[in-house]
Amino acid sequence: MGLEVVVLLAHRPSLAGMLSMTWAQVDDGMRQRSLRGHRPNHDARLVRTFDIDAEAEWLDWSEARPEVDRNVPLLDGLRADEDGGEGLLHVLRWCSAGAWEVWEGRAFLYLDVLLKRELPHVDELYTEQTWIEAAKAARSRTETDLIEAVVLSWMQRREALGETLDENRDPRILPTHEAHTRNAGTLIHLLHRAQEPDLVAVVGREHLEATSWGHGAWSIPHLLKDGVPASTD
Repeated sequence: MGLEVVVLLAHRPSLAGMLSMTWAQVDDGMRQRSLRGHRPNHDARLVRTFDIDAEAEWLDWSEARPEVDRNVPLLDGLRADEDGGEGLLHVLRWCSAGAWEVWEGRAFLYLDVLLKRELPHVDELYTEQTWIEAAKAARSRTETDLIEAVVLSWMQRREALGETLDENRDPRILPTHEAHTRNAGTLIHLLHRAQEPDLVAVVGREHLEATSWGHGAWSIPHLLKDGVPASTD
């Protein structure tokens, strides 16, 4: 299926608070596991790295930079590091309630149905305009509505390709149906939650360079330059 589309549900106050700590405070908090209370509550419908794994990932990245000034605010330290965007992405993942992670091939199906148009190229999965349209479309769609439309479109596409819908002939039918149901439902769930004042959807791609994540004021380069926006507007 290839690479995955990843949409983080970032929590603005948590990110702002963490970036205002000194780099040393973040390192110590990760080692001592004292920053877990600072992490936003996990949305159980979304995927998220376990605390202990996220702590280890940050410490591995941070400890590979012995030259950084650990007495300055974390944001200032990240700005001064040539790979600061990668570090900020680690922090952004920590400060997220979870993420929607879906293979690109399947993401086309969900977004085509949600937007009621076909995305012409894989790059369209990641553009700001696509996700502005998705957020707008989600306001008038329920989970049940989108799930039913996605499953119908998937079935029609299979029939058009001459593929069976008989689970006795293809054992992958049932798990694929379950995956489409889950993924379509959680996409709408995330987009609905991203309307909350302190939450924002940050779009990226598995293995994508950190500085290419996000859009506008919530892109990694803008966050490094200007810090966390005062609101999600």
